[in-house]
Amino acid sequence: MAPGDDLRVNDRLAIPADELEWRYSTSGGPGGQHANTSNTRAEVVFDIEGSPTLDDATRQRLQARFGRRLAVSADDTRSQLRNRELAAQRLAARLASALVVARKRRPTRPGRGAEERRLADKRRRSERKATRRGPDPDG
Repeated sequence: MAPGDDLRVNDRLAIPADELEWRYSTSGGPGGQHANTSNTRAEVVFDIEGSPTLDDATRQRLQARFGRRLAVSADDTRSQLRNRELAAQRLAARLASALVVARKRRPTRPGRGAEERRLADKRRRSERKATRRGPDPDG
């Protein structure tokens, strides 16, 4: 994601670049002295509550999952641009996963074959354990 590009979350949602707040700081990751002197860590913040792009249903769904704001950061590489791309990808992935509606589970019953296999297994297990026992002292 180049600076100024919209963030594509899924087929229906793209967040305009002006709704994303970027911050840069020094990274504690790999890079030696370079990491101590360069602002390579990228953090992107998305204001869910104040976004005019989101409809009410989407906003409520995201707020239930993340709260009022969502912040994602990256300091994996020595490049600020690459960390910015990684942070944007992570933000898009988190938003997309929160917007997926899980299908309701329809309860089903096991088929006849599965039931027969379960009972046959149970009989075999019972017979195996019965052979482990010694002879009945009363009988």
